[in-house]
Amino acid sequence: MDNNIIEIVSLDGTVEKVNLITYLLSDDGNRQYIVYSKSENFGIEDDRIIYIYRFHNIDNVLSVTEITDDDEWNDVQRLLRRIANAN
Repeated sequence: MDNNIIEIVSLDGTVEKVNLITYLLSDDGNRQYIVYSKSENFGIEDDRIIYIYRFHNIDNVLSVTEITDDDEWNDVQRLLRRIANAN
């Protein structure tokens, strides 16, 4: 996973290097998501924390936004389960 390093630039110009886990595309092709990790863990079982954001490419400017809609979260979870069950 550490071979897929990408840079996230915040609005204040701060650059953060993160580990790209995967890229998701909704079934209708209208929504794209990025899944990444900052190599952070938590809890007794040392679970890895992952971040999932909606990905946009508007006028050749790449950006991400938070997912706030419950139905959209359900779609993302379904896409992730599809990947997990593919093995």
